[in-house]
Amino acid sequence: MKKLINDPEQVVAESLAGVAAAHDSVRVDFEHQIVYRAAGPKQGKVGVISGGGSGHEPLHGGYVGEGMLDAAVAGQMFTSPTPDQVAAAIKGVDGGAGVLQIIKNYTGDVMNFEMAAELANAETGVEVASVIVNDDVAVEDSSFTAGRRGVGLTVLLEKIVGAAAEAGQDLKSVKKLAEEVIANGRSMGVALTSCTVPHVGRPTFELPEDQMEMGVGIHGEPGRRRVALAPAADIAKEMVDSILEELDFQGSETIVMVNGLGATPQIELYLMYGEVAKLLAERGVKVARNLVGNYITALDMAGCSLTILKANDEILKLWDAPVKTPALRWGK
Repeated sequence: MKKLINDPEQVVAESLAGVAAAHDSVRVDFEHQIVYRAAGPKQGKVGVISGGGSGHEPLHGGYVGEGMLDAAVAGQMFTSPTPDQVAAAIKGVDGGAGVLQIIKNYTGDVMNFEMAAELANAETGVEVASVIVNDDVAVEDSSFTAGRRGVGLTVLLEKIVGAAAEAGQDLKSVKKLAEEVIANGRSMGVALTSCTVPHVGRPTFELPEDQMEMGVGIHGEPGRRRVALAPAADIAKEMVDSILEELDFQGSETIVMVNGLGATPQIELYLMYGEVAKLLAERGVKVARNLVGNYITALDMAGCSLTILKANDEILKLWDAPVKTPALRWGK
């Protein structure tokens, strides 16, 4: 294992120290491993929080800031944050208008975030609403989940819902919007290599040089099947076909993200986006906006994921709204 680390057990804490040193727009609660907006909480605004196991950077801490999250809770590597951590984040972003939790569909995350909502409500009376992202079409259940896994759509959701909260929408409206986005987005990934968790020190799974894992999860969970390595055009076709079989995007405007899983260079991600764009055009799916890069990773895994979201005028307006976070930034 070759990694830029000191103590494998201190990677998360020391990474958060680096975040605090690099970005004066955020502050870090090191006791609870929470990244907050430096200027928060904002009174009268719905607080939006998310989080989960570390190792998926820039998700979630990289998306704390104007137009996205108010706080992100960092669990240990690929491990859900505890209820006490999440409850601290809820209370820390409460501006009197309630708090929305964005939870990826992993059993530990769902349980701990829901427990945290009950704890925070009991202690302070804050109103907490939750939504669960379950966009992965690859498998119905896995070692980490009951139902579909929550993956790349989380990034798009945090941007869109964050913009709505920034614009002053109330908790009921923000939750309804989040549910609409979740219902209209799907994702699928492919792994060319495994990832290596620092404190484990060896690859999570073995993947021969001439094979790939179609439908892999962001923690290295098995996908649909292991197959022979194929050209990018064939990989793109399988991912596009799998997503369009799950949801009809024909004739719809969409936001499309081709996301790297941590070890895939940008040149390959753009090549993949070119293949995806051709396939979608052939199928009558209009790409209105796109993202290409590393936005939700799996440590040092080589591979990519594809996310497609139906986008009406409201969603596109919220997508285009200004965002100022360490990892995502546009507008004034």
